[in-house]
Amino acid sequence: MNGTPKRINSMSSRTAATLLLAVLAILNGCASNQTRNTTELGDPDPLESTNRAFYTINETLDRALLKPVAQAYVNVTPVPLRIGVTNFFDNLSYLNVVLNSFLQGKLNDGMSDTMRFVVNSSLGIGGLMDIATDMGLVAHNEDFGQTLARWGFARGAYLYIPLVQGPDTFRDLPDLATKTLLNPLTYVTSLFLLPVTALNLINTRANLLDETNIRDEAALDPYAFTREAYLQQRDFLIHDGNPPVEGYDNIFDDEDSDDSSLIIE
Repeated sequence: MNGTPKRINSMSSRTAATLLLAVLAILNGCASNQTRNTTELGDPDPLESTNRAFYTINETLDRALLKPVAQAYVNVTPVPLRIGVTNFFDNLSYLNVVLNSFLQGKLNDGMSDTMRFVVNSSLGIGGLMDIATDMGLVAHNEDFGQTLARWGFARGAYLYIPLVQGPDTFRDLPDLATKTLLNPLTYVTSLFLLPVTALNLINTRANLLDETNIRDEAALDPYAFTREAYLQQRDFLIHDGNPPVEGYDNIFDDEDSDDSSLIIE
C-alpha cells in the first residue's frame, strides 16, 4: 500500500517526460519545414470547428459546476487567505520559471528567480507569504512555450484543451509536461494530492471570475475573444512586453471573421 502512490507518481513523471520528448520531436520537424518568423501567424485556428466543440463542453461544465463553486469559495473565504493560497501555488510552480529563465539565456533573471523561490519557500512559509517581492526579487513569467519561441520554433495551430488547459497552441503543449515534472505536488502521495489539486483548481477559477464575467458581457463571440486574447498575451510574454506591431496586426487578420463582431462597442 505504501508503495502504490510512489509508483503512480513515477508513472506520471515518465508519461510527462515521454509527452515532452514526443511533442518536441514533432515541433522540430515542423520548424524545419517553416522559415517564417514566429510572429507570422497565418491562419491561427485551422482546427476551429473542433476547438469550438471543446470550448462549448468546457464552458458547459464550468457554468454547471466550477464557476458556482468558485463563487461560493470567494464568498466564504477571506481575501488574505485567498492571497496566501494563490501565493502558495504560484511558488510551487515557480521552478518552471527558474528553469526557463536559464534556458532562454536570462542568467540574471534566472539567479533572481532561484533566490525568489528559496526565500519564499523558507521565510515565506512554503510560499504562503510573498517575502521575496518586498526584498526586490520580482516575479517573472516564463514557461517552456516561450522558450521554444525564443529558440525559433513555429507556433503551430491554436488548440483548446478542455478541463486540463483551456487555450493553448501546438508550441505551448510541451509546457504541460515541464510544469508537471517540476511541480513538487507531482511527487506527493495521492491522498494529499487530490484535495490540494482541487483547491488549486477552485482558487484559480476564483481568480478569473472578473475576467470571464467581462468577456461574457462584452463579447458577441466569447470563443473568438478568448482565442485572440490568449494569442495576444502569448506574443506579449514571448517578447517581454514589447511585441512587434506587425504581430498584433496579424493576430486579428482573420478572413473568416469580422473583428467588429467580437466586441460590443
